Amino acid sequence: MHPFYAMLSRMKYINRWGLMRNTQTENLCEHSWDTAVIAHALAVLRNTRFGGHANPERAATLALFHDVTEVITGDLPTPVKYYNAEIRRAYREVEDMAQRRLLSMLPGDLQPVYRRLVAQDDPRDAELLPLVKAADKLSAIIKCMEERSMGNQEFTQAEQTLRESLAALHIPEADWFAAQILPSYALTLDEQDNP
Repeated sequence: MHPFYAMLSRMKYINRWGLMRNTQTENLCEHSWDTAVIAHALAVLRNTRFGGHANPERAATLALFHDVTEVITGDLPTPVKYYNAEIRRAYREVEDMAQRRLLSMLPGDLQPVYRRLVAQDDPRDAELLPLVKAADKLSAIIKCMEERSMGNQEFTQAEQTLRESLAALHIPEADWFAAQILPSYALTLDEQDNP
């Protein structure tokens, strides 16, 4: 028996933003989907507007798998995960163990294929990983915007911090997305339908 895919299906049970009061919960599946769509868009933008040669489908696939270890580790809140170097190092060890455990749930001949997706350390993906990181931040910003639009000010500081960390990445595609696309997430359905 090989429960890898069944284990990944449990991502829907891992809620994000555990230390924050949420008006609507967001699970890991939802976040990974949003991140994949945005990573695909950033790769398309790189190719279309910024003279790049990124593979949008690969970017989307990497984004789908970027947090899969959390099905084992849970979603450790950012303030805890990055509190200091010692905690970050220990958490990295836990993530490595989770990667090995997940991969062991696959038949041996499939493990090398999925190792690239789960570990995300293949040099061939070096151009795409910053796009996935930016997409991850953009997805989190969107969650913050949604919470604030429902009157939840709990996410105000998180949004500001995420916007600053996104800008610090210096990824033109992400900057363009933030300026030109993010504002549409604040529109109502009627406003989105009639731009």
